[in-house]
Amino acid sequence: MSIPLRTSITLAVLLASFGSPPAQTLPPNLPSKEQLASDNKLFLFWARKMLKWEEPTDPVRIVGPIYFVGTTGLGVFLFTTPEGHILMNTGMPSSGPMIVDSIRKLGFKPEDIKILINAHAHIDHAGALAFMKKLTGAQLAVMKDDVAAMESGDRKDFKYGDDLAYEGVKVDRVLRDGDTIKLGDVLLTAYHTPGHTRGATTWIANLVADGKAYVVAFPDGAGFNPGYRVAKDPSYPGMTDDYRNTHHTLEMIKPDIWLAQHNEYYDFDGKRKRAETEGVSAWIDPDGYRRFIAGKKRAFEDQVDEELGASNASK
Repeated sequence: MSIPLRTSITLAVLLASFGSPPAQTLPPNLPSKEQLASDNKLFLFWARKMLKWEEPTDPVRIVGPIYFVGTTGLGVFLFTTPEGHILMNTGMPSSGPMIVDSIRKLGFKPEDIKILINAHAHIDHAGALAFMKKLTGAQLAVMKDDVAAMESGDRKDFKYGDDLAYEGVKVDRVLRDGDTIKLGDVLLTAYHTPGHTRGATTWIANLVADGKAYVVAFPDGAGFNPGYRVAKDPSYPGMTDDYRNTHHTLEMIKPDIWLAQHNEYYDFDGKRKRAETEGVSAWIDPDGYRRFIAGKKRAFEDQVDEELGASNASK
């Protein structure tokens, strides 16, 4: 079909942040790139609608103790052990009951979750943390530079202000780069990868399943949203250096399997379908990880050049 210019621009803006949406009929009257960049609530409305952040989907086992329990558009992951479970991310504020249903469908009890962890303190990943903490009584562990945002519900965000706020939640453990989370036989390492937020966190799991060793990565922090000023933002001093350091850190990681906060990033639907016949091998994708990080790095540097070019042209 022929896509109007405005639609193409809008999709490009959303895809730069989240990846490719599933095949769908495009809605009419899409906002412009400029509207998405300047109107935070409009951006959230279209992102949640087009990328299906609040639509339920079936849970699935990825490898060993790792299960996907998220929504059609957002990644939420359960790590199971006999001593209790770890939950990574919670999606939007509305996602709590969907996550609970998914966990129960797998035969686990949400009340057995002992630890909550997160990628970063935006509404689409931390929105239901307060709900899950009240339900489970689990301890919440957050990277130090996102603690204030998490406890305030991301009020006074450097880009969104209070526009995308959610119910804040008390942090029980403050993490620093290289800290580990251990429960039962699950060991997770937290790497500080700032840029997207000040406390964005990449998680690495080293595990053995069916006699095979796997490195599983959950990369975060590399992407920017419409309206970010990545070359120079007085609300976030040092953002440019943070992004470049994060890209370097992520390039050094060599995972067998990588999972992400947005399902479009890593072809979740395609891999899940292939896993029905191929098993764990469907999720193994080191080349896809390298392409993903290279693409994020390239998009960032292009954005820096564009912003600096516009700044120089205005002088």
